[in-house]
Amino acid sequence: MDAPTYLAHASTRHTRVSAQKCRLVADLVRERFVGEALTILHFNAKKKASQIVEKTLRSAIANAQQKQPEVDVDTLVVAKIHVDEGPSWKRIRPAPMGRAFRILKRTSHVHIYLDEKKGR
Repeated sequence: MDAPTYLAHASTRHTRVSAQKCRLVADLVRERFVGEALTILHFNAKKKASQIVEKTLRSAIANAQQKQPEVDVDTLVVAKIHVDEGPSWKRIRPAPMGRAFRILKRTSHVHIYLDEKKGR
């Protein structure tokens, strides 16, 4: 079986936002044109996750323009986007009576794949 080929892709790794929060933002822009996706990300309430996904999307657009200079940005669509968990930073929080509670500072990896779609 042939693997699908995409026009361009970009990934951001080890970002300091949990994968669960970032997936909520990624679901908003999946299978949308990039102009529409950038507008959604710019005005989204989840600021940190939106900024990370927006930066990755802009990188994917730049990669598409670099790979094929004749490509029209208005025809690019977010073909595939997925967010994976990255490694968690382990931290210790002091607790009463000499105990310690563990804090997990979660990270995530964002992958965006673009493809070209003719017409609206």
